[in-house]
Amino acid sequence: MTAESPRPSLAGLFSGFFTAGLSGFGGVLPFARRIMVERRAWLTAAEFSDLFSLCQFLPGPNVVNLAAAFGARQRGLMGAMIAIAGLLAAPVAIVIGLGAVYERIGSIPAVHHALLGLAAGAAGLFAAAALRIAWPAARRPAHAGVVGLAFALFGVLHLPLPVVIAIATPLSVLVAWRQHR
Repeated sequence: MTAESPRPSLAGLFSGFFTAGLSGFGGVLPFARRIMVERRAWLTAAEFSDLFSLCQFLPGPNVVNLAAAFGARQRGLMGAMIAIAGLLAAPVAIVIGLGAVYERIGSIPAVHHALLGLAAGAAGLFAAAALRIAWPAARRPAHAGVVGLAFALFGVLHLPLPVVIAIATPLSVLVAWRQHR
């Protein structure tokens, strides 16, 4: 958390994550980052990347893990529950509503094509968020090397995630240890 920003209240946690959940339907991460780093200054870009990296390692949805970890760090168990509730409230209501609508009009070709366009937009948001999150690491050559290796192992060679983690984690620890000694 930056020195200038106060610790968020429970209402602030709920409203911040509710806004992210509502804004980022289908791709919450870019909106969560924008709210947490740029708008509310709860974290710096590097702190966000560090926290999100941890949350990717944990089982479960990454952004839900992020809400839980940040909420717990700021306000304990209640903060974690409030942040998760804020994040999921709007999407759950929207999915239930859209499911009812889709049941009635989902077979119309124009609806099908519109959904394909939405999928392309979500992929673009995901790519932009990935670049923003990787940028703090990419500015340090040793970290960029570990990121590049992990990308090559998983994205190019299609190794299973546990194998990539088993290879990249010790290298990441070594890089961090060498930089902080």
